[in-house]
Amino acid sequence: MKIKVLFDKDALNSELKTGWGVSFLIDDKVLFDTGEKGEWLLGNMKKLGVDLDKIEAVVISHDHWDHKDGVWDLLKQRPGLKVYGCPRFGKKFKQKVKSSGGKLIEVDKFTKITDDIYTTGEILGRYILRPLPEQVLAVKTQKGIVVLTGCAHPGIIKIIEKIKENLPERIYLVLGGFHLMEKDEPAVKEIISRFRQLGIQRAGPTHCTGERAIELFRDEYTSNFMPIKVGRVIEV
Repeated sequence: MKIKVLFDKDALNSELKTGWGVSFLIDDKVLFDTGEKGEWLLGNMKKLGVDLDKIEAVVISHDHWDHKDGVWDLLKQRPGLKVYGCPRFGKKFKQKVKSSGGKLIEVDKFTKITDDIYTTGEILGRYILRPLPEQVLAVKTQKGIVVLTGCAHPGIIKIIEKIKENLPERIYLVLGGFHLMEKDEPAVKEIISRFRQLGIQRAGPTHCTGERAIELFRDEYTSNFMPIKVGRVIEV
């Protein structure tokens, strides 16, 4: 199982575009989130040797610009792609997926996408005092479950517990945005402690996790901390 980092705030080299948002490609066939700009995403794909024809589906974690806006240029190149969203995503997003040639699939519960890749379906969080639906991917690997998050607005621990309710295997790695930018240090340390209690072997926080929270995860996980940068290929 290979996971390629296609978009994030840092990169392995200056030729790769960086920005706000994330995008991960799982085994060359399922794309999770698309970053903030399609031109940058497609440029990184080209430089990293991604074959667009092999991509079977796109999963959008939540209806925010920095996770969905790259999909429109991708659909111009690959009309007919399956686009997995949540039922409570905005009407404008749903209509644009369809008008851009995508095949919209709405998932409200834990759902298998491929033999090894699952979406949690819609989990409700909150953002600026409003409900915010979000979905997360869980990938079965030989080493255990790999969890990929966009922003984790529902709460990273709530998300992990949801996955453990549905998949019995241990969780090997959690990577992506944990949305801890506004949490104080004691709160972040409590979450890290829960990671340990839940048996999570490796952590790859990035994006909206916040720099201080990322440092705290690095301090705790040491050699099992995973830096996330555009161009990195994670083999599990």
